[in-house]
Amino acid sequence: MRPPTRIAGHLPNPYDELAQLAPPEPDPTDDHQEHGGEHRRKQSGSAGSDSYDDPLGLGLAPDDEDDDWAPPNHRGKSRLAAVPVTLKLVLTSLLVVSFLLLSDRFAVLYAQSKAEDKLQESLGLATAPEVNIHGFPFLTQVLDKRLDKVDVAVPDVAADRVSLAEVRATAKDISIVGSLPSSIEGAVIGSVHGDVLLSFDDLNRELGSSQAKFTKDGTNRVRVDGSLPVAGHEVRIEAEAHVRREGDQAVSTTVDHMQLDIPGLVIYRPGKDPKSSGLRLHPEAAEAISREGARIKAMLAVPAVVDRLGVPKARVDQALRSEKELSRLTGSPRFVEQLMKVNLVDVVIDNPWLLKKVGIDPKLVAALLSLRPPELSEQLSLSFRLPRTPGDLRLRDITVESEGIRADLAGTGLTFGKVAAGQK
Repeated sequence: MRPPTRIAGHLPNPYDELAQLAPPEPDPTDDHQEHGGEHRRKQSGSAGSDSYDDPLGLGLAPDDEDDDWAPPNHRGKSRLAAVPVTLKLVLTSLLVVSFLLLSDRFAVLYAQSKAEDKLQESLGLATAPEVNIHGFPFLTQVLDKRLDKVDVAVPDVAADRVSLAEVRATAKDISIVGSLPSSIEGAVIGSVHGDVLLSFDDLNRELGSSQAKFTKDGTNRVRVDGSLPVAGHEVRIEAEAHVRREGDQAVSTTVDHMQLDIPGLVIYRPGKDPKSSGLRLHPEAAEAISREGARIKAMLAVPAVVDRLGVPKARVDQALRSEKELSRLTGSPRFVEQLMKVNLVDVVIDNPWLLKKVGIDPKLVAALLSLRPPELSEQLSLSFRLPRTPGDLRLRDITVESEGIRADLAGTGLTFGKVAAGQK
């Protein structure tokens, strides 16, 4: 800094001093040289890969201009990549096993449906049966064309006069003809075991005896209770049916101990045994007749009645002449029982007027006696026969249960479909 110029006689100017303190103005020549050097530096920097500008002097390296641009990854790593390999294998195995199980079950359902159709067609059933194929896995049985065990339930099978309520059977060792599960042509069954049921409800409906009911009455007996109209009166029917097997294909019954009861009047038991069959007074009717003199005298006037009462004829004669003796005779504790034992069949035939005298409608008794036991027995009979099937199918033990008559079923060598058609 140069000292301020001092003019003689004048004090120094302070503004001059300040101007001297300011930095010198740049030389235009230097500025041109400076820009030229910067231009040369840029050219040299673009020519060499190691040259770069660092205007701040921080030692920072420049970005690689040759790298391609990529969008930032905001999702991070995949979650599946974090799952252990062992767990992945276990999950995959479970998925495969589940798929195989579903495939096997779907194949079973399809095969069961096809088998039901074939059975319905072969046996001529009105209702499709229910088929349940056992064994796992099913697909291996498909490849072998052999089933280990199959359950079959067939409802409403026509069997002679009635229908079997249910046929249940378990078939084993079944050889399949055709391709499972889609093209089943037939089957050969090694063995069959099951049972058939003849329902009491079906008997009540199908035998036309809507007013008769069949119930269990012992191991091999069936009780029949009901009623039917006779000459304008409801006659109660009671009977017993003994169940038996006829050969290996049918079950039938023998109806006996039939009783036709007109409540309050008479009881009629068809048959030829004089001790158990015949037309007899109902207990109420016997008591009523014994209390009325005119009616009891009408009966005592018939010799056949006196003989069957077992009362000495001399005493009967006294009773007919004396009201006191008549009251003494009819008042005996045993007289009503003796009167009920008198079989009126022959008496009524020989003395038709007697019924009207004792207060019983002769037309009702005549209609009652005209009923033929064989026809009633046939109407109340229980029977069924197995439908014809290709193979050896037999009935075995027969029992009477609360719901009906049940018989065991056994068979071998049964065939269905085209196999059965080829054997005919």
